[in-house]
Amino acid sequence: MAAIYSDLADKVVLVTGGASGIGEAIVRRFAQQKSIVVFFDIKVDEGTRLARELTDQGLSAHFLKVDLADIGALRAGVSDARGAHGPINVLVNNAAHDERHSTEEMTPEYWDDRIAVNLKHQFFAAQAVLPDMKAANAGAIINFGSVSWMVGQGGMAAYTASKSGVIGLTRSLARDYGPYNIRVNAIAPGWIMTQRQIDKWLTPEGVQELMQRQCLKRKLVPDEIAKFTVFLASDEASACTSQHYVVDGGWV
Repeated sequence: MAAIYSDLADKVVLVTGGASGIGEAIVRRFAQQKSIVVFFDIKVDEGTRLARELTDQGLSAHFLKVDLADIGALRAGVSDARGAHGPINVLVNNAAHDERHSTEEMTPEYWDDRIAVNLKHQFFAAQAVLPDMKAANAGAIINFGSVSWMVGQGGMAAYTASKSGVIGLTRSLARDYGPYNIRVNAIAPGWIMTQRQIDKWLTPEGVQELMQRQCLKRKLVPDEIAKFTVFLASDEASACTSQHYVVDGGWV
């Protein structure tokens, strides 16, 4: 039986990149906690379908199309979510894009785009919800990093630079906003078997390496990350802040 955290009921939870993959699993888990879940994504069909499915189950899930690389649109989305559902209690900065890219072919424009997609929006989403949390003298922010930079993965320098930067962002926000009882943590997932990973990157050679390097000799799935995310947002994790939690089956 899945754990139920009663303190999450009726909390307004904002999840970025919530229409598919790990984000979708996170949206589902918070909705099952009876939270009021608002999720942003650019995938309109997937987001609309997920919100409708959960609503039909009597749960509270609300999709907004928001391009997180557009900070004006991000701020407007947060304002719309607040206006419709109330102050934000929990922020999950999940959205990212792990497209591979060659160092030799990197341009300044593509570098800026990768930072915008993978790091910049995490700061500005936090900035947008922090007034709500300060006013409540409570809140939880969960930023998503990655084990990619820890394992020394190549072929994606801007992505790994972004994801290592999540730790600095997390620790700085935790220090600044701890006096307001706002907790800020980061999660670094390992290789999680989302449909995108399966379709684009999973190969027999990759599976062999994974099974050699992970302590757990099985593939990890999005819901395993979602369950930990929900725990970290709950009062059961009330003393946890300024930390970076690796959830990778023992790869790192």
